[in-house]
Amino acid sequence: MQESRLFKIVYHLLDKGRATAPELAEKFEVSVRTIYRDIDALSGAGIPVYAEAGRNGGIYLMNDFVLDKAVLSEEEKQEILTALQSINSANNLGSNQTLQKLSAIFHMNSENWLEVDFSRWGDNGTDNEKFKLLQSAIIHQKCVKITYANSYGTISERIVQPFKISYKSMSWYLKAYCTKKQDYRIFKLTRMIDLEILTESFCKNSFPEPDETLAQSYHTIVLRFPKNMAYRVYDEFDKTRISRKENGDLIVSIEMPEDAWLIGYLLSFGTQVDIIEPAYLKDIVAEQAKKIYEKYTL
Repeated sequence: MQESRLFKIVYHLLDKGRATAPELAEKFEVSVRTIYRDIDALSGAGIPVYAEAGRNGGIYLMNDFVLDKAVLSEEEKQEILTALQSINSANNLGSNQTLQKLSAIFHMNSENWLEVDFSRWGDNGTDNEKFKLLQSAIIHQKCVKITYANSYGTISERIVQPFKISYKSMSWYLKAYCTKKQDYRIFKLTRMIDLEILTESFCKNSFPEPDETLAQSYHTIVLRFPKNMAYRVYDEFDKTRISRKENGDLIVSIEMPEDAWLIGYLLSFGTQVDIIEPAYLKDIVAEQAKKIYEKYTL
């Protein structure tokens, strides 16, 4: 507590220019004697603070003490506090104390307006723990062993070099180098069944930008949804990809890879989606739906 108070006293003096011991005692809810002990502690630590007696006296910092508190605008200060609030909401250890100190420095209240929970419904917090472990591995450049379920249903162990955690389309992903595949890969966090930080370190490189040839392998998919599906359509697709017909139907046009994941994704809409383009995709989805029907009617 004393360390935090000393920190606040210095910045109060920088902001106000001077203060009396009773003023500081009232502000920080301590005795005048405690304030004088704090001033002695600051002086002993090399901070050029001094006190002058008399009617116009008070506690000051030496004029040549430089710590430019005007470097940041009010808006920039608020942006810093907002950023720290978001980090603190993500359960970053130690950020709460930093947030409190900077709030005192800037003389601003940091509203607790943001809450981030990485866990899924029904989860007991393992998703949050997974996120923090990966965060630590990235910061300290440690390899991670993961047990991963891919989109083809195969479960395997991988040793990866984690580079970055990315949020895309309502899901969290890990961008990493996979030592098994000897290539860069993106792993969905929810598909990581288990993970362990290893002692082995790695030299961090930049994750490569998507190859243009890969982008060209995506095909334009055009879908029609009834108006009662608007809640999910706007949940999962950007509004610039959506147009509304006179009858309320929603038309979505988007580039997506044609793979097993896409078929499963379209099936998740049941009868509430019509595939407009490409026409051959209708047959693929229908065939998969037929197999599902046969499985449960035998």
